Amino acid sequence: MAHPDQVLAAAPASTSARPDPKPLILPGRTMRDQILVKIFVFIPFAALIAAVPIAWGWGLGWTDIALAAVFYAVSCLGVTVGYHRHFTHRAFKAKRGMRIALAVAGGLAAQGPVIDWVADHRRHHAFSDREGDPHSPWLFGTGPVALAKGFWHAHMGWLFERVSTNNERFAPDMLADRDLRIIDRLFPLWVVLTIGLPTLLGGLITWSWWGALTAFFWAGLVRVSFLHHVTWSINSICHMIGDRPFASRDKAANFWPLAILSAGESWHNSHHADPTCARHGVLRGQIDISARVIWIFEKLGWVSDVRWTDPERMARIFTAGVPQRRTR
Repeated sequence: MAHPDQVLAAAPASTSARPDPKPLILPGRTMRDQILVKIFVFIPFAALIAAVPIAWGWGLGWTDIALAAVFYAVSCLGVTVGYHRHFTHRAFKAKRGMRIALAVAGGLAAQGPVIDWVADHRRHHAFSDREGDPHSPWLFGTGPVALAKGFWHAHMGWLFERVSTNNERFAPDMLADRDLRIIDRLFPLWVVLTIGLPTLLGGLITWSWWGALTAFFWAGLVRVSFLHHVTWSINSICHMIGDRPFASRDKAANFWPLAILSAGESWHNSHHADPTCARHGVLRGQIDISARVIWIFEKLGWVSDVRWTDPERMARIFTAGVPQRRTR
C-alpha cells in the first residue's frame, strides 16, 4: 500500500478503462460548520489577546500555570506524535490502545477532527507550495503585499474557506478504521473536555469558584489558542523563514525558535525532505521532544516499526556542509 504522502497526489487522466479520480476538495461547508470554525478560532484567540493586560494585574497563579503546562503537553503531543507523525505519515505503528489515546489527545488541541486534520495535511504534502496546497504562503506571489496576504492565508485564513479536503481521496485508511471514525465524530466532546477538565481541576485544587474561573481562562482558553498559533506558525513562518539544509521540492524551512514550543515540528525542512521519518530534528543540537516521546513509547513496547533517521538518505539530500539561511 502506498504511503499517505503518495496517495492519489497526481492521479492520471481518466480513460474509458479507468474511473475518474476522486475530487481534491469538496465544496459547500455549511453555515453551521463555518460558525463552529470561527468559535474554535476566535474565542480562544480573544482570551489570548486579553491575557496580556490581565497577566499584569490578577488571576494567574501556580495552579493555572501547572494545569496549562500539563494540558499543553498532552494536547501538543497528541497533534505532533499522534495526528502528524503517526496518523498522517505512519512513521511508526501503534497498538490499538495507543492509537486511540493519541487520537483523543490530538482532539484536545481543538484543531479539528482527526480524519479532517490528516486529510488536510496529506494534501499539503502532495501539493506543497503549489496549487492544491491548502495553506501555502506562496500562492499569491512574492511581492510585499502578496507575501502579507500569503502569510495570513497560511497561518489561519485558509480555515475560513468554504471548501474542505476530500477525506475519501486523502484519508481512506482513516475512514476504514472504526475506532477513528468514532473519535472523529466525538470531536465536540474533546473540545468540551479540553476546556472543562482544567476548569474542574482548578476549582477542586483551590476549592474555589475563583480557581475554576482562572483555570478556565488560562489553562483552557489561553492554552488552546497559544497552541493553535504555534501549530499554525509551522504552516506560515516555517514555509517563509529559516534554514534549508536539506533538498526538498518546496520552501519548507527549519525555524529553531519554535522547536521547543512545537515539540520538534519546526524542523520543517528536515521533515519535508523525509516525511516518513519519526525524527524531525535530525542534526546535532536540534531538540525534538516528539521524537524522544516516540522513543520512550518504543522502549515501553507501545509502538513498533519506528522509521528512525536513515543516515545514507540524509547524506544524499544534505545540500551543503553547513545549513544555508534563506529568508525567501
